[in-house]
Amino acid sequence: MGTTSNGKTATVTPVIQQGRLDGAERRSVDFVPVAERHGTVRHLGAVWLVANINLTAMATGVTTLALGGSLFWTLVATVFGSLFGTLFMALHSSQGPHLGLPQLVQSRAQFGFLGAAITVWVFAFVNYFNYNVADAILAGSSLHFLLGIPTSWGFPIAVLIAGTLALFGYRWIHRVNRFLVAPLALTVVILTFAAVARGGIPSGAFTPGPIQWHSFATTFVIVAGFQLGWAPYVSDYSRYLPPTVSTRSSFLWTYLPSAISALWVIGLGSLLAAATPGVSVIMAIAQGGDALMAGGGRIAVALLFIGLLVVMALNAYGGSLTLISIVDCFRRVRPSLFLRGITIVAMTLSVGVVAAMVGEEQFNVFYGNVLVFLAYLFTPWTAINLVDFYIVRKGCYSIRELFNPAGIYGRWGWQGNVAYIGALVTMVPFFVTEPFTGWIAHRMGDIDISMFVGLVVASLLYLLTSRSLDLSYERSLVEKEGIAGEL
Repeated sequence: MGTTSNGKTATVTPVIQQGRLDGAERRSVDFVPVAERHGTVRHLGAVWLVANINLTAMATGVTTLALGGSLFWTLVATVFGSLFGTLFMALHSSQGPHLGLPQLVQSRAQFGFLGAAITVWVFAFVNYFNYNVADAILAGSSLHFLLGIPTSWGFPIAVLIAGTLALFGYRWIHRVNRFLVAPLALTVVILTFAAVARGGIPSGAFTPGPIQWHSFATTFVIVAGFQLGWAPYVSDYSRYLPPTVSTRSSFLWTYLPSAISALWVIGLGSLLAAATPGVSVIMAIAQGGDALMAGGGRIAVALLFIGLLVVMALNAYGGSLTLISIVDCFRRVRPSLFLRGITIVAMTLSVGVVAAMVGEEQFNVFYGNVLVFLAYLFTPWTAINLVDFYIVRKGCYSIRELFNPAGIYGRWGWQGNVAYIGALVTMVPFFVTEPFTGWIAHRMGDIDISMFVGLVVASLLYLLTSRSLDLSYERSLVEKEGIAGEL
């Protein structure tokens, strides 16, 4: 079932072909034919609600409060950061039903066949890699708390479960997320009640007081970056939906669940950190649960660990598609279940080594820097991709040419690359990080506005350079192809 742009309902009967709906998904980076499209747009709501109810999102709230701002202004910045970052993520989600492609394959239209692999996909892989390192550390800590096993054993156990789900792919990821909506949402509600009602939060914490703009702006960037981090693969989880699903409905079923769950869970992490200062995120959750009933802490950590497994599966699945896409740019590969399995194993082994090097003691510093730098890297990309999709090409892409290295999109899309590099260079003076602060940001009192600068500069540069594109010829190819049309 799907909703068309004029509000009518359409039905698509799935056919069990190469993409197989009865077992493990066989597709990877290839186009999903209309005959294999299935599901309803409401399924996106479950995916993006559950995706933020986990230990990693909770740890984000602990990290933001550690920046030194008051609890009140940290929560305000969290709300605005979530609402802002999710806006772009949800706009990317709407590309999935329209094109039936993984998000990063569509980037070839802006950056070129090879250009996308080098300038964008490498950064996207770094995104998956670093998030999984953070997940690995939290997985080890949570299983050590729950079962008393060595921390180093936690990651392999978690990966075995999450990797299996990622290997089964799209349909099973959606199923598991729908099953987990109720128990995980209930967990967040109970922990919120515990954080507020047990009296551990310092008096006056919710009084506005003077605002510290440095910590406020950095919190905004971290939370917006947390949500923007989904952008390079958000449409991977909507690409099997029928093409009759409207842009508006896919946007709303992504935006509302993701924005609300992110601001709530990240904010809850800050609340728990305020009530139990100086303890790890696992212990903060445990103490919150135990305040309500004996053993409540273990139940809460266990449920949020299950949520962590889901987000690890999302990262492994998206990271697998990214690795295959990179390889495919240099050497044509045949998408298969086996190839997806190989890439998932490769990611897992490398992530495990780095997680062991970082360690639990350095988690907050590592994770905070990861979120900030990923926000910097993906801000220009998201602006270019969305401007191209919604304004320049208006959703009109040749599916065949996106897989043709000598096609109309070229090996190097100079328009996208110039806009990306130009925007990134322009952002540097506005950076505020632990190892480096730009000279303009320093003169502004270490206030980070680099995301806004990057969005504006990247959009304007791409609009200017894209005037050289022969869009009429591209549209003629798309019309002959008859697969995807204009928005």
